[in-house]
Amino acid sequence: MAALVRCRVLLIQPFRLQANVTSGVRRSDNVLRACRGGVRLSSSDVKSGDDLIVRYLDGDDSWIVVLGINRPQSKYAISKNLVTMMSEAVESLKKDNEVCTVILCSMVPGIFFAGADLKERAQMQQSEVGPFVTKARTLITEHGALSMPTIAAIDGAALGGGLEMALACDIRVAASSAKMGQVETKLAIIPSAGGTQRLPRTVGVSIAKELIFAARVLSGDEAKSLGLVNHAVEQNKNGDAAYLRALDLAREIIPQGPIAIRMAKLAINQGIEVRLHILQTSLSIKIKLFSCVIPTKDRLEGLLAFKEKRPPHYE
Repeated sequence: MAALVRCRVLLIQPFRLQANVTSGVRRSDNVLRACRGGVRLSSSDVKSGDDLIVRYLDGDDSWIVVLGINRPQSKYAISKNLVTMMSEAVESLKKDNEVCTVILCSMVPGIFFAGADLKERAQMQQSEVGPFVTKARTLITEHGALSMPTIAAIDGAALGGGLEMALACDIRVAASSAKMGQVETKLAIIPSAGGTQRLPRTVGVSIAKELIFAARVLSGDEAKSLGLVNHAVEQNKNGDAAYLRALDLAREIIPQGPIAIRMAKLAINQGIEVRLHILQTSLSIKIKLFSCVIPTKDRLEGLLAFKEKRPPHYE
């Protein structure tokens, strides 16, 4: 795979690698890997027990974190171990003020993120199923609530819970060959991790009903035409075209005022839930709040940079 950017691949406290659910071997809390010149690793570069790879990029991209799903043996299905690892990663990101953008992708081409691991689910005791579903639903909600922008790079199939995870991201980029859909009704169940709420907000109520009722699977191009994804790009020979486009988008976000970006996300997310008759009052309160939260030096730097026709230098 062609070199993309330099990065450091870190799984450190509190990004603790848990035991793989099938191996029974607990890995060290502190793991450092060589990146071999690229952000994505080939399947031979990543050990099977690493269900989640967390990467802080280097250089000009050091404000970007990549969450790489790595369960090729299970088609990237959502397992107990993966939910635990992603939950820990999300909790750590909540406290990290230096991260400007998070990219969610798969580690090898073909599949972005499938739904629940049905083989593992079949082996669960009935008493385990409820807590697992609740924890997976909470993970997707918490991922969607991260204060920094999140981008889903969909280079393969995103079905069921995988699409729900992508819908929780702020921006979605898909390869034109990708496949996505809320297909739960095929199994006589319904989307249970936000799909029935986020999909209508994304594509409209009537279209969402049609997609869910028919369990329809869309290509990346079809998803773009419905507004399900922001961008659809032609897949490349390395299978990472959506990731590369997501990286470009993240680089567009980095130069902007970091606190302003977080406040804008908060305002948008809360705004779409506000009833119209109280929107005016809510906005006036938020404007006063943001003027207090965003540092004066950041606002002054933005104005000065505009006047001097140069890029701003935010802290």
